[in-house]
Amino acid sequence: MLKVLQHPLITHKLTQMRKKETGTKDFRQNLDEIAGLMAYEISRDFPLQPVEIETPVAKTTTYELAKEIVLVPILRAGLGMVNGICDLIPTVKIAHVGLYRDEETLEPHTYFEKYPKEVKDAIVMIVDPMLATGGSAIAAIDMVKKQGAKNIRLVCLVGAPEGVRAVEEAHPEVDIYLAALDEKLNEKGYIVPGLGDAGDRIFGTK
Repeated sequence: MLKVLQHPLITHKLTQMRKKETGTKDFRQNLDEIAGLMAYEISRDFPLQPVEIETPVAKTTTYELAKEIVLVPILRAGLGMVNGICDLIPTVKIAHVGLYRDEETLEPHTYFEKYPKEVKDAIVMIVDPMLATGGSAIAAIDMVKKQGAKNIRLVCLVGAPEGVRAVEEAHPEVDIYLAALDEKLNEKGYIVPGLGDAGDRIFGTK
């Protein structure tokens, strides 16, 4: 199921990221903040379990997260979303999935993967700023499923309808969270209007 998180702060910060004159520092900072805001919205249905604690005043029964949370950034642009989510959920475990897109075929190729042992029973959040063709997202979901993960969520800033459809067809049980659903892909596979190459803008490589 597709969920577009329409929050004024998310929209405002995404607008700053879209501007071509926005530099690496501001681009990265807004991405951190949006990732945290998105995680706050996405975590509303995370399960809780009762726990007995002692406050300075008395013993009481309250609640804490019942499942481990595992972040799976798709390298390299997905790394730009990790800090903002870690600030909100400091106990997250972090996996890494390395994929690159063939510039001719637009098909994803795997070059690295590493997972914490908790991934099988955890809530898994695959993160990548852009959902363009959907190829990398589908490949990452396939890889995580092979590790036994069942509760998987795909979290991206900007998505194209073509990519959303591709993921929904390949993995209909995976919820997709976006900050914005854009118009389309262009002939080069870039999202329109999009925000350019997220990896290059995060790391200042162009």
